[in-house]
Amino acid sequence: MKNTRAALRYAKAALSTSLDQNKEEAVATDMQEIVAVFEDNQELAAFLDNPVVASKVKQDALSKVFSALQPLSSQLIALLTTNNRIDLLDQVAVAYLSLLEKHQGKETAVVTTAVALTPELEKTILAKAKELSSAEISLENNVDPSIMGGFILRIGDLQYNASVAHQLEQLKRELTQTNYSA
Repeated sequence: MKNTRAALRYAKAALSTSLDQNKEEAVATDMQEIVAVFEDNQELAAFLDNPVVASKVKQDALSKVFSALQPLSSQLIALLTTNNRIDLLDQVAVAYLSLLEKHQGKETAVVTTAVALTPELEKTILAKAKELSSAEISLENNVDPSIMGGFILRIGDLQYNASVAHQLEQLKRELTQTNYSA
């Protein structure tokens, strides 16, 4: 992500405006659509990053791609275009959704496991997540076989690492730092 600070500022402004007008959920739907389109279409991000393409052409293309947006979302796109920041649109959308979640007292915990979560493992991890955060937690599971077993739980800036790879690394560090003399 190239300029998350600027994207966060635009997202905060968009959230503030949408909350003032009681349109936060409608704008959130638009932002989810924007995120989905960018995930499915890397060429769109490259198109918006291209400095050779005129801002007006970018705005026209986006208005065709996102023809059913709320007026607030369309105004956000226009503002980003006017300020030559349209390349931040996908980051602004992600930041908006994250800020709205926090505003509503919700948080997404990212759980990395070696295999897909089973229902009983999901319950265990949710219980650990509730110990670490008072927010309403939803889980997002990433599978990474390199952690060998256990899980890594990330809630915002907090990380709880209960992976086998981490424990083996700690053991290795202990064994190499300990002086064994007879």
